[in-house]
Amino acid sequence: MARRSCQHRDEDWTLILSDTSGTPTDSTPTEALYFQLFNEIGIISQLSSSAFEKALPHGLTAAQFGVLNHCVRLGDGQTPARLAAAFQVTRGTMTSTLSRLESKGFIRTEPDPKDGRSKRVYLTEAGKTAREDGVAAAAPLFRDVTGALDRAQAEALLQPLQALRKWLDENRNTDFDGL
Repeated sequence: MARRSCQHRDEDWTLILSDTSGTPTDSTPTEALYFQLFNEIGIISQLSSSAFEKALPHGLTAAQFGVLNHCVRLGDGQTPARLAAAFQVTRGTMTSTLSRLESKGFIRTEPDPKDGRSKRVYLTEAGKTAREDGVAAAAPLFRDVTGALDRAQAEALLQPLQALRKWLDENRNTDFDGL
C-alpha cells in the first residue's frame, strides 16, 4: 500500500508497527508513539467491553447498553439514523439493536411528527432502570480496577482521553493522508 507524505521508508514501518511493547523514548518516532497509544486504547476497549458485558443484567449486550446510556446522557427522541451515525454502525445494525431493546420494553419508537417516514427513539422507565442496573452490576469491576490505577491516576488520564475522544469525534469524517 503506497503511503502519501510518509516520512519513513516502508521497512521502517514494519519495525515501528511491530515493536509496541517497549516504553517510548524521546527518539521514538511520532507515528510509533501514537500507534502504540491507539493500540493500547484498542486493547483496553476490547478487554473492558468484554468484562463489562459479562456483568450486564437483563441479557443486555454492550451495544444495547450503549444505546440506553447514550439516551440517558444526551437525551432521547433521536432518529435511528442519527443513532447509527453516533455509533458508527449501519442503519440495519442499529435497527436490529433497537428492535431488541424495544422487545425488552427498554425503548419505544414513535413516528416523527415532522417527518412521517422517520421514527424517534424514546427511553422507557424500564430502559432507564436497566441502564442504572447495568452501571450498578459493573460496580465491582470499577472498584477492582483500582488495583491497576488509583484514583489520582484515573483522574489524570480522564482529561487527555476526553480531549482525544473529542478530537476524533470532530474529525471522524476526515480522509487522513495515506489512508
